[in-house]
Amino acid sequence: MHKYLVYAAFGTLTVFGALHFLIDVVSQHVRGVRGPGPETDLYYGLHSAYGLGQAVFGAIGLYVTWRAMPMLQEWPPLILALLAGVGWLAICLLFIEYTQPRFPIILYCGLILAAFFTRHAVS
Repeated sequence: MHKYLVYAAFGTLTVFGALHFLIDVVSQHVRGVRGPGPETDLYYGLHSAYGLGQAVFGAIGLYVTWRAMPMLQEWPPLILALLAGVGWLAICLLFIEYTQPRFPIILYCGLILAAFFTRHAVS
């Protein structure tokens, strides 16, 4: 069960991070929704870093899960993954004005917590 929870956590983080980047940055740039200016630069910079950071962290997590699953049965990597999720949630609450990006991060944190509590269970 632990293995599937870790794969689900990092997989959803990768997918939702890529979707966030595609929806909030690429689609708005292609449609020309925002005019040039410092606010636009900050908007694209924040959402690019947020979405691509999640996608890259999730992809690295998937790679580590695939190559070194016994390492993810210890508590330090899972706590670091949970702290990353709490950091993204803090960025979401402080700087992103709409609520949709919060739900995938809450799901990710829940899956990491579930993986933490099942790390020594026999599967």
